[in-house]
Amino acid sequence: MKTLFTRKALILIVLVIAGAHHAQAQETKLKWLGHAAFSITTPNGKVLLIDPWLRNPLNPDAKDGQDPLNAISKVDYILITHGHRDHVGEAVEIAKKTGASLIANPELAGNLVKLTDFPAKQAQDYIMQMGGEIQIADGEVTVAMTEAVHSSSVFNPKAGPNEPERAYGGSPAGFVIMIRNGPTIYHTGDTAYFKDMDVIGESYSIDVALMNISQMGIKLSVRAAESLRTKLVVPMHFGTFPGLLKNADEFATEIKKIRVNFYEMKPGETVVFKGKQMIGKK
Repeated sequence: MKTLFTRKALILIVLVIAGAHHAQAQETKLKWLGHAAFSITTPNGKVLLIDPWLRNPLNPDAKDGQDPLNAISKVDYILITHGHRDHVGEAVEIAKKTGASLIANPELAGNLVKLTDFPAKQAQDYIMQMGGEIQIADGEVTVAMTEAVHSSSVFNPKAGPNEPERAYGGSPAGFVIMIRNGPTIYHTGDTAYFKDMDVIGESYSIDVALMNISQMGIKLSVRAAESLRTKLVVPMHFGTFPGLLKNADEFATEIKKIRVNFYEMKPGETVVFKGKQMIGKK
């Protein structure tokens, strides 16, 4: 009888541990690294890094002379919305360190390989066109490339008498990232507001919009939130350098008037989602 009880107790403990592991495995983690740089860790542990300017002055890992690349140990995919330096950031160094694959438009990918020595083998499998969708991470994640109203060019470190300072970066973009057993996250890139955001909102059930409030301005950032029908807005791309909004205070005030959920992340902060619902922060 005692042996039977002990076995039942052991089985119960194993089931509890397995259940806890399963619950943890269903979590998606979103981390803001300052400016427009975010990392997403999926329930199955795949890591996506978006617009990886990690040496931006807001990133805690870049303060006091620290090299933020030391804090990067695993990246599976690097998504770049457009070619400007504050979005490409340290993509080349990160790719060489981690073996991450690039997700970008073909012109941007080609010139990153040609001009910045991005590893060519890591810049060929997930090249996208505007309006397209691809599946990555063994089907756990679907990425859609959306239109953006901005510009895109790649800084040319090899510029000289016969080489221009900037090379073509293709069309600027945003990304809708749909995670199985997790949220659907829209990263606006550097877009201005455009009316077809209504179409993005109609086509995808957006749980979180990572919104560039400096490029759109307060009034049109609020309009964008309405068009996208997003359940939650997280502001980004502010307070980094002159010419941008210094903070998100006014946006917070205005977005609350239309009853859209708002959350201002702190640089270096991680928020956790269980399924599509944000359940806490780290």
